Amino acid sequence: MQIKTASVGTALALLGLNMCKGKSKILKYNMEKINPVTLDGETLEEVESFTYLGSIIDEQGGSDADVKARIGKARVAFLQLKNIWNSKQISTNIKVRIFNTNVKAVL
Repeated sequence: MQIKTASVGTALALLGLNMCKGKSKILKYNMEKINPVTLDGETLEEVESFTYLGSIIDEQGGSDADVKARIGKARVAFLQLKNIWNSKQISTNIKVRIFNTNVKAVL
């Protein structure tokens, strides 16, 4: 892991870019605990999970945490529209359209 991190840093330097050590984090997937990974003498932080493009990535590689988070967000969106769901003045067709645009979009 250390060698790969160093080679990425070297390749970026050749392009005139640099890796921000303060923002860079390490997620070890299916790996035993090893020595800390460093870049230019600075230790990179190890994390158990992170969010990438709206999806939660964790050490186990499963999607349980991501599914739970998405269901929770959809539940919050649904409950915020409680007045609409209980309204007798809004047709079922309109309620379905509101559900599709506001609740399903979160999933």
